[in-house]
Amino acid sequence: MLMVGFAGILLLLEPDFGATVVIMSTVLGMTFLAGVRFTQFVSFVFLFVCAALLLVVTSPYRMQRLTVFANPWADPFDSGFQLTQSLIAIGTGGWFGTGLGGSVQKLFYLPESHTDFLFAVLSEELGFVGVMVVILLYSALFFRSLKIAAQAEKSGNYFAAYIAYGIGFWLSMQAIINMGVNVGLLPTKGLTLPLMSYGGSSLIVCCMAIGLLLRINYETCGVARQARKQGKAQISKSSEKIRIRKTAAAQFKRGALL
Repeated sequence: MLMVGFAGILLLLEPDFGATVVIMSTVLGMTFLAGVRFTQFVSFVFLFVCAALLLVVTSPYRMQRLTVFANPWADPFDSGFQLTQSLIAIGTGGWFGTGLGGSVQKLFYLPESHTDFLFAVLSEELGFVGVMVVILLYSALFFRSLKIAAQAEKSGNYFAAYIAYGIGFWLSMQAIINMGVNVGLLPTKGLTLPLMSYGGSSLIVCCMAIGLLLRINYETCGVARQARKQGKAQISKSSEKIRIRKTAAAQFKRGALL
């Protein structure tokens, strides 16, 4: 936790509060799955929440984001402009959207429509149905990561297991925060939508994480296949021994009768 706290301090010096929240949330989830005592886990969560509140209160621009998020329509042409345009895009999409490429808000109305607010453009073009498909895909990625991690943990590869747990928590947490910001449930933060937002560094890091997951799954499945092969070989050897013993016993009986 000291190393993570040091990394969080470096991120806050950028300043990058959103990435700090994602990393700390991921680490807290991993410590919970690792079996840390519940009192220690609650203490870590309490310290993290207190530190986050302190950073918000002591930073005027963070406090402004929090107050604007509560009521963006109070100043829709200045501080609340980005969030109001995002809500307009989501509302325009309706059930089935305007079609791919049919978004109006991305035409210089909605700032950062290709990165932080891509989800609003997806809502406008694909509608409620398309957005639900996107959410289901992220959910499938999260649960598949947990399954891969559980298989690795079962096979005894604990390092790979907790890497998979961390990747699953990280990608899902970042996606939840990004979608929450776009729909006005969370204060505005500069976090990309994993695997979808424009940007070389974001896409490269996300693809590297998916590559790690695939490698962990490959190694875990290879260990399981090898164990199954060894089990089948042992079963065949034992059955062969039993057959030989039965044959010898039958021959012995035949000789005794003669």
